[in-house]
Amino acid sequence: MYDFTFHKPTKLDEAIALLKDADDGQAMAGGQTLIPVMKQRLTMPSDVIDLAGIKELQLISISSGIISIGAMVSHAVVARSHEIQSAIPALADLAGMIGDPHVRNRGTIGGAISNNDPAADYPAAVVGLNATIKTNKREIKADDFFLDIFETALEDNELVIEVNFPVPVAANYKKFPNPASRYALVGVMVSRGIDGVRVAVTGAGPSVFRALKMEAALNQSFAPQALEGLNIANDSLNTDLHASADYRAHLINVLTRRAVTAIA
Repeated sequence: MYDFTFHKPTKLDEAIALLKDADDGQAMAGGQTLIPVMKQRLTMPSDVIDLAGIKELQLISISSGIISIGAMVSHAVVARSHEIQSAIPALADLAGMIGDPHVRNRGTIGGAISNNDPAADYPAAVVGLNATIKTNKREIKADDFFLDIFETALEDNELVIEVNFPVPVAANYKKFPNPASRYALVGVMVSRGIDGVRVAVTGAGPSVFRALKMEAALNQSFAPQALEGLNIANDSLNTDLHASADYRAHLINVLTRRAVTAIA
């Protein structure tokens, strides 16, 4: 690596002030992305602000049908949380599918969605469950948060504080993982809530997206048969050494039908 100044604040206000005062500051959550890219010198911040010591970002609570998860809650904690398992078991299941034990114990929900890796699992949960992201500046709806590959609506010196998930009537997450990395070649979150059905897809395109035609079909008839003949156009899907766009389009339909079957 190279020289940089390391900070470990214990209060959120302190972390935000450090970011504002740094020449080129970078907040670090679990470090699962930041540390590797710093080693490769793909990013060279002047200051690294470690958020691991901020207790107020490590809370889980439920109130009025909303599960609130602090930005620094790890995937492992989400997976084994009794509150989340009871209220949104699909979310706990999703967290338990992320990476390996090391990644699940170090990686955090705030870091994962702020990074917006196109093959990450959490964006499918955030969009599929119609969550709201609370930052130190504002609240952002899930549909407005993820913009493009590794790009979100977060502004300079804006940090995710917590993610608020409405408890759905039912939900299920299905994933076709890369056998080596456990990243999603395709992952699909299907949920039924008071506002209808949502289908969110990760791993298939440059960023998470909603399968609107599938949502419309499932709102008419919530059954796997409703998806027969419905396929996502492959012109906007990824093709790489792991899978072609055609294969990913096929997986979206298969995984969505499996999720619907599991719920129904």
